[in-house]
Amino acid sequence: MRASTDRSTRPAGTRRLWVGLGAAAVSWVLLYLVNERVWDLAVFDLGGLDPDTRLGHAVHFFFYDTAKILLLILGLIFVISMARASIPPERIREVISRRHAATGFLLAAAFGAITPFCSCSSVPLFIGFVAAGVPLGVTLTFLITSPLINQVGVVMLAGMVGWQVAVLYVLTGMTMAIIAGVLLSRFDLERWIDPFVRDVSAPPPAGDDGKIALADRIEAARSETRDILRTVWPYVLVGIALGAGIHGWVPADFFAETGIADSVWSVPVATLAGVPLYANVAGVVPLVEAVYAKGLGLGTAMAFMMSIVALSLPALILLKRVMRLPLLAIFTAVVTVGIVAIGLLFDVIV
Repeated sequence: MRASTDRSTRPAGTRRLWVGLGAAAVSWVLLYLVNERVWDLAVFDLGGLDPDTRLGHAVHFFFYDTAKILLLILGLIFVISMARASIPPERIREVISRRHAATGFLLAAAFGAITPFCSCSSVPLFIGFVAAGVPLGVTLTFLITSPLINQVGVVMLAGMVGWQVAVLYVLTGMTMAIIAGVLLSRFDLERWIDPFVRDVSAPPPAGDDGKIALADRIEAARSETRDILRTVWPYVLVGIALGAGIHGWVPADFFAETGIADSVWSVPVATLAGVPLYANVAGVVPLVEAVYAKGLGLGTAMAFMMSIVALSLPALILLKRVMRLPLLAIFTAVVTVGIVAIGLLFDVIV
């Protein structure tokens, strides 16, 4: 009798969850649509600040961008997390290792694009891939893509320059990672992997025991969204605050007037300048938005961002633990060339 009762109440519970998700989606859309008007009223009408002053412009930018990015992170990351809740990393490793080589590169790039890992936190999964027997070139494709196409950064980039540019960024980043992985797979680089990596016992693949319940997927998505938000939010606030200062106090067309924006060396210099730094991509994007608005080429600004998130010094130090110096040098050189190429491409077409 109890089993029958559980089965009869389960559809009703599932329907309530879907209704709740629908209501949350409608609320999210409405909040996003009225966000700018709300801060117009709060800052200019109620707060009395003049929109034509530096202070008024900076304050409005800070609150409007903070609310916009919060909504984007909560909404889109939740959706992505729900979609990914039923695909554990162990299953991905199993699928990639059993497919044709070309499919493996594509899957590694796609998996890297939807995982919310920074360059440092990608390293443990890199170790798991190698231990599971995934080809090194495929594994390096994931290692490049995961921090480069951070989902938070893509969402924020879309809010900054539109979804067309954000999608182009994703496609070019994945293409660069696949090309780099294919090139690196042509060489006998496995000998430069630290022996301890191959001694790591990969966790067993997840069992195929049917669909995951909607309630469990929602809880997993909530937990992951909360963790991501907690991790990136301090960087977001710092980045927006600096961006607001640039918006309010850096003169219009500053970079164009100084000649920085037109320099042929701007993209390579920006790429090299980002290597010694380390920041979450969520904190870098508001700065990219601010300097782009002041006349710096989008490709130059994005090259700086990509260098920070994909080639940061802390990440290279951590990679030195799993790679020997020749492989680390080759990896760094290939990724640097790829970032410069993407930056130059964006400066030309955007």
